[in-house]
Amino acid sequence: MERLIADLPGWVTSIALIAAAVAAALLVHRFALAIARRAATHSKGQLDDILLRRLHRPARWLLVAIALSFVQPGLDLGTSGTRAWAQAAGLFVPGLLGWMAVALLGVLFDWVLLRADVSVADNLRARRRRTRASILHRITVFVVLAITFCLMLMSIPSVRSIGVTLIASAGLAALAVGAAAQPALKNLIAGIQMAFSEPIRLDDVVIIDGEWGRIEDIRLTYVVVKIWDERRLVVPVSKFLENSFQNWTRETSQLLGSVFWYLDPAADILRLRAKLEELVKANPRWDGRFCNLQVTDTRPEAIEVRGLMTAKDASTAFDLRCDIREGLLAYIRSEMPEALVRTRGLLDFTPRPEAGSPSPSGRS
Repeated sequence: MERLIADLPGWVTSIALIAAAVAAALLVHRFALAIARRAATHSKGQLDDILLRRLHRPARWLLVAIALSFVQPGLDLGTSGTRAWAQAAGLFVPGLLGWMAVALLGVLFDWVLLRADVSVADNLRARRRRTRASILHRITVFVVLAITFCLMLMSIPSVRSIGVTLIASAGLAALAVGAAAQPALKNLIAGIQMAFSEPIRLDDVVIIDGEWGRIEDIRLTYVVVKIWDERRLVVPVSKFLENSFQNWTRETSQLLGSVFWYLDPAADILRLRAKLEELVKANPRWDGRFCNLQVTDTRPEAIEVRGLMTAKDASTAFDLRCDIREGLLAYIRSEMPEALVRTRGLLDFTPRPEAGSPSPSGRS
C-alpha cells in the first residue's frame, strides 16, 4: 500500500492531502459547534448564543485555512505552485482575519443591544447606548474593511511595487477626491460627530421639514425618520447638526399636550374647567402630573379656551388630546349648548302707523 502511494503522481498526493485537511477541519468545526450549542442550551445568558450565531461561519473557514497551512510543507507544488500558494494565502488570510474581526464587532454590538432594553418606560439611557453603539459599530466595521482591503492589496507584488508612486501622488489625489466627494465626506464626519454629541437618538420623536416622526435608523451619512403615516423621510446627517429641528424626547419622553376650543363668550368656564378635570382624571392615558383649562384669547366672535394635560410620551399625548377634545365637545353639545359660538345682531324695527293716523311724513 505504501509503495502504491509512493508511485502515485505528486499532484494526486497533494490533492488528497488538501482534501483530507479540509475534511478534517470541517469535522472538527462541526464537532466543536455541536458541543458549544449543547452547552449554550444549558446556559441562562444569551452571550453564548450571540457568539455561536456570529462566529460559526468565519470560524469554519479559519479552521480550514489553519489545516491547509499545516499540510502545505508536504505538498508537491514546485516553484510556481509555491509562489501561487503564497499569493493565495496573502489574499485569503487577511480576508479571513477581517471577517473574524467584523464578526467579533457584531458580537459586541448585539451584546450592547441586548443590554439596552428600550421596552421599559424610561428608555432614555437605553436609546442613548443603542444610538452610540450603532454609529460606532458602522465606523469600526468600515475601518476594519478598509484595513483588510489594503492588506490584501499589499500582498500582490505588482501593487506593492507601485506603492511609492501612489504615496507620491497621494496629496493631489486627496485634494481631487476631497473636492469631488465633499458632500459625502461632510456627512461622514457629521455622522462621527453625532455619535458623541447625540442631538438625536434611535426612537426619538422629532419634527423636521414640517413632518412628525420617529428616528428609525441612523447611518453614517443619513438618518431615516419614520413618519406617522408610515412614510420614510431620509435626511442627511449634516442637517441635524446645521439646522434647527424639534426633538420631543431629548431629555425625557413626557410631554405636555394642549387642546383648543373656540366658544361663545357666555360659556361658563368654571363648569368647563371642572368637566375637563373629570375627563382627564378618568382617562387612563393621563400620567397624573398636570391638567388645567384657561381662557387664553378673546376675539369679537368667540373666546379661545385652552386645555393642558400631560402624558408619558408623544403618542399617548396625541390620543389623550383627541379623547379630551371629543369628550368636552360632547358635554358642550348636550349640557351647555349656550357655549356654542353664535352670531349676534341688533335689529331695530319701526312700528307701522295705524289706519287714519298721520304718517311720519305728515301725509294721509
